[in-house]
Amino acid sequence: MLTQLSIKNYALIEDIKVSFASGLTTITGETGAGKSILLGALSLLLGKRADLSSVKNPAKKCVIEADFTIGFYNLQELFEVLDLDYEEHTIIRREILASGKSRAFVNDTPVTLQQLQQLGESLVDIHSQHETRSLLSEKNQLEVLDAVAGNGMLLGQYSEGRGNLKQLQGDLQQLIVEKETSTKELDYHTFLYNELQEAKLSKIDQEALEETYEKLNNAETIQEAMATVLKLFSEEQIGALETMKEARLQLGRIKAFSSDYEALWDRLNSVLIELEDIDEEVAVQIENLEADPSALFQVEATLQTLYKLQQKHTVATVDELLEIENELASKIDATTNVDNRIAMLEASVETAKGSLLEISEKLHKSRLKVIPNLKKELETLLQKLGLPNAQLTFELEKISEFKEQGTSTLALLFTANKGAQSGALKKVASGGELSRIMLSIKAVLASYKKLPTLIFDEIDTGVSGEIAQQMAQIMGQMSDSMQVFSITHLPQIAAKGTQQIKVYKEDVNNVTNTQLKQLTEEERIVEIAQMIGGHTLTDSALAHARQLRN
Repeated sequence: MLTQLSIKNYALIEDIKVSFASGLTTITGETGAGKSILLGALSLLLGKRADLSSVKNPAKKCVIEADFTIGFYNLQELFEVLDLDYEEHTIIRREILASGKSRAFVNDTPVTLQQLQQLGESLVDIHSQHETRSLLSEKNQLEVLDAVAGNGMLLGQYSEGRGNLKQLQGDLQQLIVEKETSTKELDYHTFLYNELQEAKLSKIDQEALEETYEKLNNAETIQEAMATVLKLFSEEQIGALETMKEARLQLGRIKAFSSDYEALWDRLNSVLIELEDIDEEVAVQIENLEADPSALFQVEATLQTLYKLQQKHTVATVDELLEIENELASKIDATTNVDNRIAMLEASVETAKGSLLEISEKLHKSRLKVIPNLKKELETLLQKLGLPNAQLTFELEKISEFKEQGTSTLALLFTANKGAQSGALKKVASGGELSRIMLSIKAVLASYKKLPTLIFDEIDTGVSGEIAQQMAQIMGQMSDSMQVFSITHLPQIAAKGTQQIKVYKEDVNNVTNTQLKQLTEEERIVEIAQMIGGHTLTDSALAHARQLRN
């Protein structure tokens, strides 16, 4: 419920703050006093687009702030969706800066206009005789049926099932598109895959192959160099090995004379052993290395194939080519098995449709079941509100499409006269009739669900006497379970409120300001008497006002 409203620098309002109680609050005042300004400020707070022209002093900031107690509204999930911290005492603030920019805050957290609008819809519901479009929408009419039928759980199941069905249908459509695309690419992928398969990449050691190629391609040069090495090592008299053997012999003659000579002999002997080993290895290499044109051709062909594949796929290693080969195999496999996957998804879609259809059938039957009682309740209220011959017809029909609220379509037909054919509300109901139907629907809904704070803006226009008294009675009954505001010119309704706020203009230093005042009991008697008989107070008007209050 709305507990406090503060408005600064808006239209004719300089700075006001007013507290509100639960139950029915009536707001009264002369025409032009500023009641519409109050609603304008509240609408701005709930997400209406800002207009710098509505700021009283453009050089200053306009601030509108409201305190709400929301513990019984069950809005935790909405706060989570809006990414806001939930608090049972919630403060909403809207600012219009001198630059014309607008800012909004929920519990001091900045919010977008869209977030503010979504939250505002769950906190305050404003209705006037000229704003009954919500009553004409099929969505809202179905919401009335669902509230009365208590279809909350079924609607939750339907919404979840519909979301699951849409997901499955989306996946199926995507898979069908993928199949069309992949089928076109299958031949190309298969060609690339076969090309890589033929190369037998898993058996190729590129580094070893390149080394083998260098050996075979330079066999004569290698053999010539090796032969020269052997000659240098082993040629008589001038070969390195022969020379070093002679040196070892000479050191052997003197090594017994000193440990230094013996150490030199040991070192030379180690070198000689290593050279002899190298000499033997060179001989083996010469023996193993033969010019083999056939082997060279085979190695060269393998490397050329490898280099072309690497260039084609823009990679540098065999491992990368093997990875591409595996990816192509996966794509070919996916394309080959896509029909099975499509068949499985189609089966899942049909199963989901069956489950959803079952839930929607329950919804449809539940709605049909409550129509007779709802029709009776509404027509009884409309009779009290001066429409004795009013008849409402709920045409609920089954459709095959899974719409947001089920597989039902609803048309609400109305006639206010006996013998007249019923027609769609928007075509046959007048503004006054629509406002009474709306009041009746809200009155019924108040018994079935927690409604947000409800503000009626002069929906009692053109009403008087007993009908006004009945309207006041209905609003009073609604306020037993919810917070209701009524901006009114009728004394019967003003008297019914548990709280009465007067809106009036006041001139200060040649500047007109709109003011709000919470009236005491005696002030209420005077205000209601003036609503009855004008500014001149008479004993009869005062007596009538007291009678209305009692």
